[in-house]
Amino acid sequence: MTTFQSRFLALPLACVVGFASVLSFPLPAAAQNRASWLEPFPPFQIAPGLYYVGSRGLASYLVTTSEGHILINSNLEAGVPLIRASVEKLGFRFDEIRVLLISHSHFDHDAGSARIKELTGARYMVMEGDVATVESGGRNDFQYGADTAQQYPPAKVERVLRDRDEVRLGSAVLVARLTPGHTKGTTTWTMQVQEGGRSQDVVIIGSPNVNPGYKLVGNSAYPGIAEDFEKTFQVLKSLPVDYFLGAHGSYFDMERKVTQKGGTRSPFIDPEGYRAYVADRERAFRAELARQRGAPR
Repeated sequence: MTTFQSRFLALPLACVVGFASVLSFPLPAAAQNRASWLEPFPPFQIAPGLYYVGSRGLASYLVTTSEGHILINSNLEAGVPLIRASVEKLGFRFDEIRVLLISHSHFDHDAGSARIKELTGARYMVMEGDVATVESGGRNDFQYGADTAQQYPPAKVERVLRDRDEVRLGSAVLVARLTPGHTKGTTTWTMQVQEGGRSQDVVIIGSPNVNPGYKLVGNSAYPGIAEDFEKTFQVLKSLPVDYFLGAHGSYFDMERKVTQKGGTRSPFIDPEGYRAYVADRERAFRAELARQRGAPR
């Protein structure tokens, strides 16, 4: 085990699903296992032009076009070789990644960004609320900024995104939806894929989770955090969805679903699972908010 891995496995859990004590949604064990963040996972096609290239515990997505590719989530700095290997195993060139996006500015989803930019020359595009955090290497994060273990190499942002902005490359069009609370700029990505002669809606949830230690009431570092979570659930419930994906595979039960690939309908087409997940995360938020306000739940 490397020094980095030893330090990494000793960290307080920062961004894994299941943080809230009120969690009731069933999750695979890997979602709670930090070692899985650096564990290789076989890459696979989700839909035409959309591929999974992340580790077992951290999701990363490749959107391919004839004019280059888009990568969503750089994950850990030590995990960049895993992403590269997955991209190349699928038959694509890593150095043809032209655009780099993230779900949010926690180290497990963006610490590899500076390295990926160096290797590919990709333009880094980040939601406005998270720009200062990624450019400071996590040092001004409202919750974890003082924790040196969760800081990472700063990366310059080439394009600042706002809610509903489009990211276009070749035939691909991704829409950035601001779903804040987990971070100030948490982004849920939506896009459409053409399959079976019809368009299918893809939703890649950023994170709707209330981490341990988050102050939802009287938070001087993030005064509007509770209101932002409220907005997030309004947005998530409004989105049309066929394909349900997220920043961790555990959000959408990836490991079980990948074993079911090959049928007449993709297991990742799961609007019912999406609605159940969002409803569960909203219940968890409201229970924690009520607890902090001292009100009956």
